[in-house]
Amino acid sequence: MNTASNALNEQVADRFARRVTARLSAGNDELPYDITERLRAAREQALSKRKAMAPVRQVRTAPAVVHNGRSAALGWGSEGGTWWRALASAVPVMALLVGLVVVNVSQDEYGAAEVAAVDTALLTDDLPPSAYADPGFAQYLKTVSQAPASR
Repeated sequence: MNTASNALNEQVADRFARRVTARLSAGNDELPYDITERLRAAREQALSKRKAMAPVRQVRTAPAVVHNGRSAALGWGSEGGTWWRALASAVPVMALLVGLVVVNVSQDEYGAAEVAAVDTALLTDDLPPSAYADPGFAQYLKTVSQAPASR
């Protein structure tokens, strides 16, 4: 927050300086040559002092491709990562893991419901469950399903 207010103050000061410079330059044409040269020299001195007093702004580098042997990865250049960047990088991974857990739970519930439906069908059927385990019954079902329907 402090850096944002400093940047805003600098912008306001720069706008004011530009307006003052424009007003001074507007009346410059009516002044004699020696006075305009002294004013120009004074402006150059003021600008050099302003540049000397201005704080050095920290330049942020854009993300860069970092080479590591035969592979490359997207990195943050020479600037070290902050914990906010680490958190922002972890959020998509966490979302993926939560999504996988939700899919796994829903698949388990679906599989359990499917098994329960089969068990319910077996237990409520007219045939006893042991009939389904009999190899002769399996053969009977195959022959019945392959026989042509007669009417």
